[in-house]
Amino acid sequence: MSIPSAPRVTLLAGGVGGARLAHGLALALPDGGAEHLRVVVNVGDDTERHGLLVSPDLDTVMYTLAGLNDEARGWGLQDETYAMLDQLARLGEDTWFTLGDRDLATHVVRTARLAAGEPLSVVTAHLAAALGVRAGVVPVTDDRLRTLVDTPSGRVAFQEYFVRRRHADAVLGLTFDGAEAARPAPGVLDAVRAADVLVVAPSNPFLSVDPVLAVPGVRDAVRTTSARRVAVSPIVGGQAVKGPAAQILESLGHEVSALGVARLYTGLVDVMCIDEADAHLAGPVGDLGLEVLVTDTIMGGPAGRERLARELLGAVGPAA
Repeated sequence: MSIPSAPRVTLLAGGVGGARLAHGLALALPDGGAEHLRVVVNVGDDTERHGLLVSPDLDTVMYTLAGLNDEARGWGLQDETYAMLDQLARLGEDTWFTLGDRDLATHVVRTARLAAGEPLSVVTAHLAAALGVRAGVVPVTDDRLRTLVDTPSGRVAFQEYFVRRRHADAVLGLTFDGAEAARPAPGVLDAVRAADVLVVAPSNPFLSVDPVLAVPGVRDAVRTTSARRVAVSPIVGGQAVKGPAAQILESLGHEVSALGVARLYTGLVDVMCIDEADAHLAGPVGDLGLEVLVTDTIMGGPAGRERLARELLGAVGPAA
């Protein structure tokens, strides 16, 4: 197959790395091309706080695509205030999960629309459009799916592990509660099957990508799509660019390297993108039957994101 000049691109994403690459792809696609971008987003991180449904990965993707995110933290809104959180603390509420005032408005609207009977995918489309996002942002499922983390002290909810305990616990196992009964949200399987290019973001393979693939039908769609498929390693020089990916690779018995990540994606992608710091691993990654793109994978701002996105699109087509 050959890749058209304005390809249909689907990105599997979660977390800050996924949001930043989504932004890069939106910038890299030809004029109007952002409308051909679909971002299928992890919902395993979702949580209920103060009676509201919070969808951190969906929000990070939306805010980043809208140019509203806090670049320093990678999540939340820029120039945020916290009067509501301060008042909640004064009233005796537990406020370890930080929510800004304007961010809370997103969760209020989401929760109200869900309570009125709208599915999460419809609510997300409304929120994204209201923020001026042209790319399609869709949760992998409208059904309840929650990541649970097994630690030496027991099983905890994802946000308890990640935020409250600052992902300091060793991860002994992961459960995607609700995944077996979940159905892909409308458009998810079509976005994978009809794509010209499928990209797996440099998101945590276990915490961000696996919950997406755990929804019945999604992994098979990725395996059988006619799209050219490329994944970006979140491990650079034996360390995670952000978050606990390196620790989880180690605690679950995998090699802590871009090669270790490539082994996880063998059979799911055609091309593995690794950083220049890991150029010495290009041969072993290629021995897995993968094409290898070696480049600077650190996205240091909009220009860096767009550059990486252009290199990824260039690497996957036309097919050899």
